Amino acid sequence: MKKTSILIVTGLLAIISLLSSCSNFDDINTNPDTSTQVSASMLATNAILSTVRFSGRDAKVMISENALSKYVGYANEGQMETQYNKIGSSDFGGLTILPNLEKMVEYSIGGVMEDSYRGVAKFARAHRFFRLTMEMGDMPYSETNKGSDGNYRPKYDTQEQIFKGILDELKEADTFFAKGVKFEGDPTPYNGDPAKWRRAVNSFALKVLMSLSKKESNTTLNVKTRFAEIVNSGFLLESNTGYLGLAYTGINKHPLSGTNDLFTSRTVMSSLMVNHLKAFNDRRLFYYAEPAGFEIASGKIQSDWSAYVGVDVAIDYATMNAGHSANRYSVLNKRYLQEEAADNRMVITYAEQQLILAEARILGWITASDAKTYYEQGVRAALGHIMATKVQYAHGMPIDQTYINNYFTGEAAFKNTTADQLKQIWTQRYLLNFMQDAQFSFFEYRRTSFPLFPINSATSLNENNKSGIPLRWTYPSSETNFNRENLIDALNRQYDGYDEINKVMWLLK
Repeated sequence: MKKTSILIVTGLLAIISLLSSCSNFDDINTNPDTSTQVSASMLATNAILSTVRFSGRDAKVMISENALSKYVGYANEGQMETQYNKIGSSDFGGLTILPNLEKMVEYSIGGVMEDSYRGVAKFARAHRFFRLTMEMGDMPYSETNKGSDGNYRPKYDTQEQIFKGILDELKEADTFFAKGVKFEGDPTPYNGDPAKWRRAVNSFALKVLMSLSKKESNTTLNVKTRFAEIVNSGFLLESNTGYLGLAYTGINKHPLSGTNDLFTSRTVMSSLMVNHLKAFNDRRLFYYAEPAGFEIASGKIQSDWSAYVGVDVAIDYATMNAGHSANRYSVLNKRYLQEEAADNRMVITYAEQQLILAEARILGWITASDAKTYYEQGVRAALGHIMATKVQYAHGMPIDQTYINNYFTGEAAFKNTTADQLKQIWTQRYLLNFMQDAQFSFFEYRRTSFPLFPINSATSLNENNKSGIPLRWTYPSSETNFNRENLIDALNRQYDGYDEINKVMWLLK
């Protein structure tokens, strides 16, 4: 027993001696190849990723967003609620990025990259608040991120105040990037180039301003004046600037990649999408969809336009499912399910910018160039994005430069009347957002009521308006528990005290 005690003591002394040889206990628990200090560049990477990457959890969320905007139907586990006009609550969780933005700026102070990081912070804030107010309406803005000051129940700013703040922050971002230098931590194709970021920020500001078209006479926002000032500055995306977003890779895979044997293989194209592509003789149809199996079995070839059949996404689910089982409809192009790097994630593009400029020219917000030129530039750029796709997925109908040069004939040729021109522009913005920012196509539908979404009161899940498309998401349920008083004030101010998906926000009045 005594010998055992001696051995134990000796062992303990050896361990103590080993530990005392280290200046800090943490030294033996630290990986020398791993950074233990957060830097501005690391925080910038996180901030940018949380802004430009697909925000959904998985492939099914991407399908759901596309179903909401009537791009696709879903024939698998049961009817998808968004396809049938039911949406739920939004989430303020994305605002947890705000403290990191402040830290990013704090860590950069005094460094040569400070202005660039300040530009990133302003853009990320503006982008985040824009999406959330577009979903819900009034929300906390001016008093957010005040927890360290003891304010855990921020007031709800009006949507008008929020948009003014967003536009002001984008203007500040432009100023910071104008003074900025190449910065570290940028995961986008811009690779920290402040000049490209500046152009993207201004392009996004035009997108925000066009979302406010119903408020063009508002003296607080000065929509038309702001729009013209940005255009006249000359710092917009150019045809060779590239997109702001993310390139999908084997590491950062497309959300639908590898899901071929799951629900995604039963995602069918909507007749709304298919018919608009056919009307324009738009070969993106062959890159977006597969020919319907029934049509191929009947003798048609994959390059035949009539082999592509969409479904009325408002029909009864059982009927749609039966049609899919009989191979009556076109499903998603296989590249989305098989390619790790299908279409890149493009958040801000030259193509959409030029279409926005085309509408602004028609509305009289700007005087430079002409709407036809902007329209054709936008469409050419959108087709160019798809031209880069592997030709094996084009079903014998590739998009090449010759096709693009001859695109503007028939229905695709710029129309003569203002009403028809606007419909063309809106349709082209709708087509380019397929499997991209599908939720924004829903926002655009609210603004323009075009393209005409199919509505069937017999199948609609919109309980309070069977004949209408919902207009907003409801507030997070957590607000009822933790910020009830301010929530009630906001509901009374906007929606007659009732948090409901058919209520009309200030933006749309």
